[in-house]
Amino acid sequence: MNRFLLTCTIVLASAGIGRAQNVQLHYDLGHSLDKDLSSRPSVTTTVEMFKPDKWGSTYLFTDIDYQRDGVAGAYWEIAREFNITKNKQWAFHVEYDGGLTSNEETWNATRFRHAVLAGGAWNWHSADFSKTLSVQAMYKYYFKNRHYAANPFSGFQVTGVWGLQLANNRVTFSGFCDLWYDPSVRGNLILLSEPQLWLNLNTFKGMEGVNLSLGTEVEISNNFVWNDNGRNDKFYAIPTIAAKWTF
Repeated sequence: MNRFLLTCTIVLASAGIGRAQNVQLHYDLGHSLDKDLSSRPSVTTTVEMFKPDKWGSTYLFTDIDYQRDGVAGAYWEIAREFNITKNKQWAFHVEYDGGLTSNEETWNATRFRHAVLAGGAWNWHSADFSKTLSVQAMYKYYFKNRHYAANPFSGFQVTGVWGLQLANNRVTFSGFCDLWYDPSVRGNLILLSEPQLWLNLNTFKGMEGVNLSLGTEVEISNNFVWNDNGRNDKFYAIPTIAAKWTF
């Protein structure tokens, strides 16, 4: 799942000002790179919103996946941070994750196991905000899921989020890495990371009002992606071709 604006959370919440929203369009190359991912949706749109206030910040995003004939699934996260130190470096973090996906062959819909998370966050930035880092350590609770006949259980999640501005802000390298406990997978751990690389067109002369970025995202995962064989026990590195408009 895309979390580029969590980098903005660090920057803007530390400064105590600002807000940001963007819309992303990703063309996923997974179905072309691996025959076991032939039914993987080719297109994903992402809408992100971040808004700080005097107590902390609110962040949310929604991913919508598309097949040739329409929407195949949706996923969203919403997170709230409450500052617990005056310098806003430490915060209490609470989050909800959930979504829905459908099978292209049977058209049966399946709900993801939705979850709530709570824990602490440490946020850091360089003096000029060109480098940002956030680390979150959280308790994670999965609710009961009737589709999988799965009972609720508790675990943990560790998240790292980074942002790096390069070449006079012309290039942005950002992303996140999640590691969480899940007893249903081999080794009981799931890894998901999505580094993004963007070329920001509004930094070029004559294009100051064109808030369009072009780039790529690579979904790096282990025990996360379900393939056409009904298994999620493999390592994948799946790139996209992407565009982003920032409001």
